[in-house]
Amino acid sequence: MKLNFRLQSEQTTVSDAPVVLIHGLFGNLDNLGVLARDLKADRRIIQVDVRNHGLSPRSDEISYAAMARDVLETLDELDADRFDIIGHSMGGKIAMTLASLAPERVGQLVVIDIAPVAYRERHHDAIFAALAAVSEAGITRRSEAAALMRQTIQEEGVIQFLLKSFQDGEWRFNVPALWQHYDRIIGWETLPAWPHPTLFIRGEHSPYLQEAYRDALLAQFPAARAHVITGAGHWAHAEKPDAVLRAIRRFFAL
Repeated sequence: MKLNFRLQSEQTTVSDAPVVLIHGLFGNLDNLGVLARDLKADRRIIQVDVRNHGLSPRSDEISYAAMARDVLETLDELDADRFDIIGHSMGGKIAMTLASLAPERVGQLVVIDIAPVAYRERHHDAIFAALAAVSEAGITRRSEAAALMRQTIQEEGVIQFLLKSFQDGEWRFNVPALWQHYDRIIGWETLPAWPHPTLFIRGEHSPYLQEAYRDALLAQFPAARAHVITGAGHWAHAEKPDAVLRAIRRFFAL
């Protein structure tokens, strides 16, 4: 599948491997833009819309293997033989799968606030309910969509995040497919050990990276190191971008 992507660089000639940015569930390539705007000063940046999100094609097939292959095929078209990856949430799981799929091509891996485990909690049921309510009501204006969504979703930031993908009464993500395969999205198939540099960034107040996942994480990423972003939640890169960027730049400099 050919993904929609954005290639950025402030350098006329860049010899370093590009950095690939992969967004999370309900997102698009703009979601890690705060990282792209900083890192493009000295690295080529490739941002992608993963399948069923943004302007990329839709498909009834959703698996981490399929989504990782999409990214790899896109990188092949861009002649990116070697690359570093940064992925947030679902994008972090895609990034980890991609490292397993093409281990010789990935240099460094940064995973923001997700673990290589299957989660039991369904954190997004209220979101799916709100998305369905907007669609069923035939709403086309963002202000009306926001008012309806507030009946189901308490966090205003989440509502505004979702509305970035609401255009002319349509969601720019494939709600039916994401709902149908949600168990796969929160699930996980254990990967062979990837022994290369990996940074796991955790938001202090987020439930997604817990000490209970340590053994599973190290079994799959034995060279992993962790960095906690104080005062941040699941969207650490949006809440504390400077702290996240410092951690990433220190890691890339090793």
